Amino acid sequence: MVEKTPLLDFFTYAFLMLGILIVGFPIIYSLIAATQTLEDVSKIPMPFIPGNQFFVNMKEAWTRGDLGTQILNSFIMASGITVGKIGVSMIGAFSIVYFDYRFRKIAFASVFCTLMLPVEVRILPTYEMAANILSPLQAIWNVLHLDGLWSWVSGHDIVVNLNWSLLDSYTGLILPLIASATCTFLFRQFFLTVPEELCEAAKLDGASPMMFFRKILFPLSKTNIAALVVIEFVYGYNQYLWPLLITTNPKMTTAVIGLQNLIPQADDLPEWNVALCGTLLVLLPPVLVVLFMQRWFVKGLIEKEK
Repeated sequence: MVEKTPLLDFFTYAFLMLGILIVGFPIIYSLIAATQTLEDVSKIPMPFIPGNQFFVNMKEAWTRGDLGTQILNSFIMASGITVGKIGVSMIGAFSIVYFDYRFRKIAFASVFCTLMLPVEVRILPTYEMAANILSPLQAIWNVLHLDGLWSWVSGHDIVVNLNWSLLDSYTGLILPLIASATCTFLFRQFFLTVPEELCEAAKLDGASPMMFFRKILFPLSKTNIAALVVIEFVYGYNQYLWPLLITTNPKMTTAVIGLQNLIPQADDLPEWNVALCGTLLVLLPPVLVVLFMQRWFVKGLIEKEK
């Protein structure tokens, strides 16, 4: 029996509309400001009637901020992080659930404990590794004094300096961020819900572990993957601290970092209309991904039957 509660429905929709208004007001404000001239956007209060300078401001923001290159860098970074996180997490969860080896529970607990570490704790050692990914080998080389051994064998004084920097590269932007304890935990929990009969049937049919993973687990995980694609793409696209540290070449700057070039400084004209146009352009790729994947995202969050 469904009861009619018009008063409760009214307050429910009223609070829902209020929440939408509060969340959407900054975007509405940005859209209106992006259509204004410099004179109008500098007024207090700013007129809430849209102007006619939207495309002019968009062109200025795109050209001045070099947003084409920066948005492409952000898209490549976010896509690489998304694919890397999902791939590594699925393989890790598959190993933990379906392979019986020593210390696997300790390994999973170690991965899970990284959720307790804030980004600031990991950022310095991660940067040191990205600055020279061969630094552990260099440390071993120095501890074992292999320079002297090599010089003795060759008869010449040789100093070996192992150096491979990932700074100012897509590899450096993507590789340190592809490990994800959250994704590993989510895939582990999902794999535990898969009936064991499927695994036994695959073994009877002579399927190898990777064939079982590819032919059974991966298709069953598509809705979960779709939901994580949206979450991880937005996460990777919105990265600020890591690209700020690792990139010094303007051609490798991401869109979120590049927005600071459009923000008026103390001695600049307060061209907030151009800055907000740049913000809308930078906002567009993740919005399109969310809209395109919305149905799969919701399905991956609420689907119960696998």
